Amino acid sequence: MSIEVRGITKRFGDFVALDDFNVLLPSGQLTALLGPSGGGKSTLLRIIAGLDRADAGSVSIEGVDATGLPAQKRDVGFVFQHYAVFKHLTVAKNVAFGLEIRAHGGLRPPWAAQRRADRARIDRRVAELLELVHLSQFADRLPSQLSGGQRQRMALARALAVEPKVLLLDEPFGALDAKVRKELREWLRRLHDEVHVTTVFVTHDQEEALEVADEIVVINDGRVEQIGTPDRLYDEPANDFVMGFLGDVTRVNGQLVRPHDIDISRVPLLAGAVEGTVARLLRVGFEVRATVLTDDGEEVLVQLTRTHARAVGLEEGVTVWLTPVTGAATVPALPSMRSAG
Repeated sequence: MSIEVRGITKRFGDFVALDDFNVLLPSGQLTALLGPSGGGKSTLLRIIAGLDRADAGSVSIEGVDATGLPAQKRDVGFVFQHYAVFKHLTVAKNVAFGLEIRAHGGLRPPWAAQRRADRARIDRRVAELLELVHLSQFADRLPSQLSGGQRQRMALARALAVEPKVLLLDEPFGALDAKVRKELREWLRRLHDEVHVTTVFVTHDQEEALEVADEIVVINDGRVEQIGTPDRLYDEPANDFVMGFLGDVTRVNGQLVRPHDIDISRVPLLAGAVEGTVARLLRVGFEVRATVLTDDGEEVLVQLTRTHARAVGLEEGVTVWLTPVTGAATVPALPSMRSAG
């Protein structure tokens, strides 16, 4: 099932959040909407979900025009950054909530045979989901008794409970610490491979998008900068913004290149190598970051391992030559690079 967004424009007063935005999100895959804060990612997600209305344009879900449909008619599951859980309900009851609402709004008297059948079906579904998200042992706990990562897994289980056609995640791991975020994004990738529901998630964390997504849509200033697989975007960035947003960049000979894609040596190895002086060495764990001042006045950052730095004989004050490695991704450095933050 695909999601097609055509000509979506959304303004908040004088601020243009989305500007004639077009994208097709293929079915069954995990797509990341990646970009800086204020770029339009969350606005797009909320418009797809039906939580916000666009000023112009259309949204189709599985070939059906959903532009005018309310959120509850779009068959989507939505997970917010801050969980939006029912604090007074247990984990199991939080997950069951949407199922109970769907079962005729809970209007049948408790002694009705169909109500009992509904209850048994809901209990089975909740048990399956809690096992899927590894929370079976916490079914009777309140949300306040869970860790942040566990609460987010509960929120995902609740969104999946009604078997949505589309799962939408708005910065799902943004409120968690770095270690828990890494664990959860690995878990999300495995979960998606099990359930295969079309999933779209918003993030400003490029590492998260590169690690988890099948496809990335890079968004900036309400427009699409580039769409592609993580490998394609990293290796073949369309412009300076995409290259800068997907990782550190530095400038050599008028080209933007990644700091780990620069060969540094004590003698010129190739014609066109840039000469400079090591102004600073910073050792961070296994990595060494060398700041080189070139004879042309550029300040170049080079990243290499400690082993490599020792082999080259890097020290502050020594003369070195810099060359982008063969096959390195490069884009022309514009006189005034657009912000990638």
